[in-house]
Amino acid sequence: MSVTPQQSDPAAADHDDPAPFEVLNPEGKSPMLLVCDHASRTIPKMYGLLGLDEAMLWRHIAWDIGAADVTRRLSAAIDATAVLAGASRLLIDVNRRFDDPSLIPARSDGIDVPGNRSVDEVDRQRRINAWHRSYHDEIARQIVAKRRKGIVPGILSVHSFTPVMNEFERPWHIGVLWNQKSRIAEPLMERLKANTSLVVGDNQPYTAEEPYGYTIHVHGQDNGLPFVAVEIRQDLIDTHHGAESWANLMADATNHVLAARAPFEAE
Repeated sequence: MSVTPQQSDPAAADHDDPAPFEVLNPEGKSPMLLVCDHASRTIPKMYGLLGLDEAMLWRHIAWDIGAADVTRRLSAAIDATAVLAGASRLLIDVNRRFDDPSLIPARSDGIDVPGNRSVDEVDRQRRINAWHRSYHDEIARQIVAKRRKGIVPGILSVHSFTPVMNEFERPWHIGVLWNQKSRIAEPLMERLKANTSLVVGDNQPYTAEEPYGYTIHVHGQDNGLPFVAVEIRQDLIDTHHGAESWANLMADATNHVLAARAPFEAE
């Protein structure tokens, strides 16, 4: 499995900082393109820790715990290209539209983010160009590369969710978020639900029917491509063992989708 990290704007981040995105397995033969919006908890050095304690960057407010680990393992298991975002969503949330107030959150899950309290337009555009736009431009490039090979890619976005939210213990092990159920979500849920030990959320704990998220709608829906997002409960994938188990489950379910629906067609 090859890894291609890239830096789009050297002036926008310290040379020791990770690139704004990482590409795994660029020559992957699977028609499924994996994306992971909240893969990283990294804050570029020029921003310090945004005024937060280091411990806060290990919490779900900074990243989707376990999502990158699952994405990496799934990429290898199904021979799929994957694009992972390189910066914490506390710096900028690449799964938000530019007019969304939570694009650069001043507060996240009850935690104040001092470094985001008064972001001027110059800094806002720097973050957008160096971290948000770079990531999405790379996803677009990977889609074009697939199409040039005669492949209509399906977009699979990997996220994770907290076990408890607002004192509600979420019962789902995994949620499948869709806005076009028959193309990927239906066979994906069919395979996952065949495992009777799993509680599978149907547009739970979030829904993709409303265009709240940015990535799957811009790259999937707006391009007429099949797309789906999955949310895996974080306590199930916060260890390498758990991530490996869930990558295997997802590989089996994804192969079921490809057997049932591939080759995909664009709408």
